[in-house]
Amino acid sequence: MLAIFKGRCKPFAKPAALGAAMLALVACQPVATGSGPSINTRNAVPVALLVPGGSANAADDLAATSLQNAARLAISDLEGVEIDLRVYNTAGNPDQAAAMAQEAVSEGAKIIIGPLYAQNANAAGLAVASRNVNVLAFSNNTEIAGGNVFVLGPTFQNTANRMVSYAARQGRDQILIVRDQNVAGELGATAIRNAATRSGATIVGEESYEFSQNGVVQAITSIASTTRSTGAEALFFTADSAGALPLLTQLLPENRVDPSQYQFMGLTRWDIPPSTLSLPGVQGGWFALPDPALTTAFESRYQAAFGQPPLPFSALAYDAIAAIGALVQQGDSNALTVGSLTQAQGFAGVNGVFRLKADGTNERGLAVAEIQNNQVVVIDPAPRSFGGAGS
Repeated sequence: MLAIFKGRCKPFAKPAALGAAMLALVACQPVATGSGPSINTRNAVPVALLVPGGSANAADDLAATSLQNAARLAISDLEGVEIDLRVYNTAGNPDQAAAMAQEAVSEGAKIIIGPLYAQNANAAGLAVASRNVNVLAFSNNTEIAGGNVFVLGPTFQNTANRMVSYAARQGRDQILIVRDQNVAGELGATAIRNAATRSGATIVGEESYEFSQNGVVQAITSIASTTRSTGAEALFFTADSAGALPLLTQLLPENRVDPSQYQFMGLTRWDIPPSTLSLPGVQGGWFALPDPALTTAFESRYQAAFGQPPLPFSALAYDAIAAIGALVQQGDSNALTVGSLTQAQGFAGVNGVFRLKADGTNERGLAVAEIQNNQVVVIDPAPRSFGGAGS
């Protein structure tokens, strides 16, 4: 049973480091740029990796190590391509990220991968926009995408498209949005509405709550009433496990919103942390995730190579190198231009297929999973190429 805090509203814990770091919003100014540099594919391609090392935060140094390890693992997997990887520490600081990006390009970098944090990625992109160099950032914040900046992180829109499309095919196309009253909740709701338009589903209503335990408690009666009165067939939550999800899925069934009648589905990973899987309210719930088999294979290889597990976002560094390697392998001097980076067939990433879009966002092949008896069960596999489910 979850404790309910009395008195003044108590905020939920901050989101997991990955989400908070990558989604933090900034004043973003994507800048139009040239298509990218010409390269000689017969020579080693200079690639700059910007990582958050060098700050006073031990977590930044750990992230930097994990990203660098994943990039080097990807390089070791390339065939017939030589990458000259050069690592630059940003200290998690936008000004230093901008300076390091400029230094990297001055030292010959033809493309930049990273940084991790949204503000840093935005600053790095702006700093080298006039130098005709593209940036493959590890952020998932689409607000910084565009111009010479591409985001590699999983986006709300990609997940919403996958989930709404699947729900509609299962006859659960009357959807009620249940969202946090914060930036992430607003962005998530927008993504769900866009996905509904794309798939032909109907948004029958939208309920929100103050981002606190008391806020959820106060809103639960209204959410339950709207669910029953609108003919909703599915409730799409923007909440994550560190926030309102456990409380929502506990209280709604207690207020006559039976998960066996109304499909619960989420915009976030419901298997992180694993303890979430044992919550009674999430049983039968749907969420999206990368191909579990591929993810497990990467984690095992990383563990064997470096003696410790990878951080979740380090796979993005592998993906960046894999994409660059696949393009350079084609022998085209325009391999690192926008036209090549946004090729329709995309790339084979360590967590599955992905492709970069002309607007700087990305599309990733995701599986749909259901929580059954405290376990993750894939009910619709991730596509292995674009054009199938999840596209």
